[in-house]
Amino acid sequence: MSNEELPEGGLPGDGESKESADERPAGPAKELTGRQRLIAGLWPPRVTRAQLVVALLLFGLGLGLAIQVRSNSDNSALRGARQEDLVRILDELDDRTQRLEDEKQRLDAQRTELENSSDQAEEARKQTVEKERQLGVLAGTVAAHGPGITLTVNDPGNGVKADMLLDALQELRAAGAEAIQVNGVRVVANTYFSGDGGDVKVDGRKITAPYVFEVIGKPQDLEPALNIPGGVVQTLEKEQATVQVARVDDIVVDALRPAKEPDYARSSSP
Repeated sequence: MSNEELPEGGLPGDGESKESADERPAGPAKELTGRQRLIAGLWPPRVTRAQLVVALLLFGLGLGLAIQVRSNSDNSALRGARQEDLVRILDELDDRTQRLEDEKQRLDAQRTELENSSDQAEEARKQTVEKERQLGVLAGTVAAHGPGITLTVNDPGNGVKADMLLDALQELRAAGAEAIQVNGVRVVANTYFSGDGGDVKVDGRKITAPYVFEVIGKPQDLEPALNIPGGVVQTLEKEQATVQVARVDDIVVDALRPAKEPDYARSSSP
């Protein structure tokens, strides 16, 4: 081998090979399918702040709509009621409104009498005696009589529970009942029912079926209040109880409660 100098730039043919490689045409690029382009566009996910905000807003809107729809469904208990039942319920609400208006007018009249009476002390005494009588009826310390209804519940299967009888009592109170006794027990403001089916107690006193409510009040208000769709009568009948509601011209409520002296409260009047 001769010691000839190598041409500048490296071994013979290096330049030619490099130029040939540079001039060699590139091969055709591999074409992506539609599915591959879709996957490449979706992954890895590229979520902008604006997209995240819009997603949260849409989630909140959907949640609110779902809650609203459910609320509307829950409050549609009367949707399946018959037209005559709806008319009766509306009449009952009108009657309650009228009772409140009558009470307001009565109180206004009492105030006017006190203001215009020449002997205000005597007028005040009369009104105090009348108010005492009314409070005695409500407190159960005096007997009472008047028109009303009787509610009789027979429970052969012992399916009527204390809370169902309490619901009946509350419905009667809301309809304007003024005096009530149940199986000889006078109902007062703090009356409670306890026990299970077949072992029901009123204010700690055991009562047995048939449960008889004797109620003084306006029969035209009391009876419809018990017979509204989904009301007291239907609830009791679902427990295989038989329910009878009868209007009475004159009911005597004579079960009494002893007047209890308060332990701590004292009159603030001189």
